[in-house]
Amino acid sequence: MKGKTIGIARQGPAEAEGPRRIALTRRELLKGSGVLIGTLALSSSLAALAPSRVWALELQGLDTHQGAVLLALTRQIYPHPTLDDAVYALVVKDLDAKARKDAATRRQLAEGVRQLDAKAADGDWTKQDGAAQAKDTAALAGTPFFETVRSTAVVSLYSNGLAYKHFGYGAAEGDGGYLFKGFDDLSWLPDPAPQDSGPVPAA
Repeated sequence: MKGKTIGIARQGPAEAEGPRRIALTRRELLKGSGVLIGTLALSSSLAALAPSRVWALELQGLDTHQGAVLLALTRQIYPHPTLDDAVYALVVKDLDAKARKDAATRRQLAEGVRQLDAKAADGDWTKQDGAAQAKDTAALAGTPFFETVRSTAVVSLYSNGLAYKHFGYGAAEGDGGYLFKGFDDLSWLPDPAPQDSGPVPAA
C-alpha cells in the first residue's frame, strides 16, 4: 500500500532541521489513527505563518478519538470561537506528552474521555451539540480529570506564537518584557535619592 507523509511541528533545537514527517498509509490517513488532522480556516490570521493550511499532530500516548475529545473539551473550557483548532491542538500535544510519560495520567485522561462519550447517545462526545458539551463540561468542573486538562490548557493554549498572532499580543521584541529595553529609562525625571530607590535588578 502506498504511503503518504504529513509534516508536523517540532519544538526545540530540531526546529532548524525542518518539520518531522509521519509516514502514513492511505488506510491510516483515512482512519487518522494516532494522528489529529485539521485545516486552517481561509480567514485565519495564522494562515500566513503556516506553510500549508492542513496540519497534523502525531499522538503517541493517546489515540485519535481521545485527542479529538480533549480538543473539544478544551474549547469548552476556554472558548474562543475564532481561534483555530490548530492552536487548541497544542494543548492536546502537551496532554499526549504527559500521558506518554505517566501511566496514571494516561488512565485518567482515557477514563475522562470514556465518561464523556457515555453521555452521548451515539457514544461520541465530539458529535454532541455545543449546549450539551457546555453542560457536561460544567459538571466536570473541579474533578481531577478537568483540572488536568484545565491546568495544561491555561499555559499551552496562550503561551505560544500562534496565540500571540491571533490575539494581537505585542511583537516578538516585546514578548520577553522591557525591563532591560528602556522600561526603567526615566530621563524626564530627576534621579531619586539613594534611600528612595528600590533594588536594582540584575541582568
